[in-house]
Amino acid sequence: MLSKIFTTVALAASLVSAQTFTDCDPTKRDDCPNPKAVGSKPVDIDFRQGANSFFKLADGTSLKYDNELGAVFSISKETEAPTISSKKYIFFGQVDVTVRAARGVGVVTSFVLQSDDLDEIDWEWLGGDATQVQTNYFSKGCTETYDRGGFSGVADPINQFHTYTIKWTPEQLDWIIDGTVVRTLKNTGVEGCAGYPQSPMQIKLGTWVAGRSDAPQGTIDWAGGRTDFKDAPFEGYYQSLHIEDYMGGRGAKEATEYHYTDRSGKWQSIKVVNNGEDAGGDDDTTTTSKKTSSTAKPTSTKSTSSHTASRTTLTTVSSSASRTSHSSTVTPSSTSGPTSTTNNEVDSTTSASTSLSTGAAPTMAGNMAAMGAAALLGFLAL
Repeated sequence: MLSKIFTTVALAASLVSAQTFTDCDPTKRDDCPNPKAVGSKPVDIDFRQGANSFFKLADGTSLKYDNELGAVFSISKETEAPTISSKKYIFFGQVDVTVRAARGVGVVTSFVLQSDDLDEIDWEWLGGDATQVQTNYFSKGCTETYDRGGFSGVADPINQFHTYTIKWTPEQLDWIIDGTVVRTLKNTGVEGCAGYPQSPMQIKLGTWVAGRSDAPQGTIDWAGGRTDFKDAPFEGYYQSLHIEDYMGGRGAKEATEYHYTDRSGKWQSIKVVNNGEDAGGDDDTTTTSKKTSSTAKPTSTKSTSSHTASRTTLTTVSSSASRTSHSSTVTPSSTSGPTSTTNNEVDSTTSASTSLSTGAAPTMAGNMAAMGAAALLGFLAL
């Protein structure tokens, strides 16, 4: 029932869109700088150890670090939107994020992959919904239709840590919760709004207020209502990440950049630039974080996730990359056929409770209108 309500109100949110800003869109200009590659070495970040140089903070963002909970994204007023963004990009790959979403009606916690030409892959949690998480994707910033949002059941994401994964190859995109595939998108070559996200992406993590007093009514309704700041602060906790750049090790040398050779934005047209640097790159690929003093710790259960290694083969690009999951080796499950309005999506047959809907699920990147000027400028500066 809650999914149906969100679907109905989201369709009315005409001011809500996918990410609509980029410093330089390589599908419209030929002089955009090349995105820097994460490279072949997997990146492991444990925010319980403190800050990490892999990410940069948006203007106005100030984080605390807890030795059990990780990075603390805290909101005390509606204009706050703590956000961090990776300095480097993955070109297909896998990102595992262990997170506990912020509580609070109208408060949104987001894990987003986003490209310079406005491809986007999302996980989002609403602070008033303790039963599910929302997924979404956008192609080249297209907002002509809002039929790509999905809902997946998850046990108490506000009070419990879970590991949420985006596994992204040229053929298939999987959204995974604690090792179980809950949604799959196939790349069938469809273009337009339902097109497949396929350009190099950076990683963005954040919390923001959709239920603020001056937000569009459709956004407020989608978020579950206005946020009551008498209950503040609202805190989301990002504990750890595991990141793999599948194209980062393609070829004989380490990938350092990704170059758009034309304006199509298709993955086959994007060149992997190998500058001959040693695998591992610079300090941004550290596996631990700089130790900082802990802050007062809210009551929490420690995450018990652990890493187990496996191999993933990309048949289309003729390369392979090792991957690590926090709970188990992830293998895409068999599928039961199309269940959404797009002809390239299937609902994975798993034990997880999944309900894919056709309403628009607004994203962190797409709700800049709901933020204050300072928060907006800070986000766009990333």
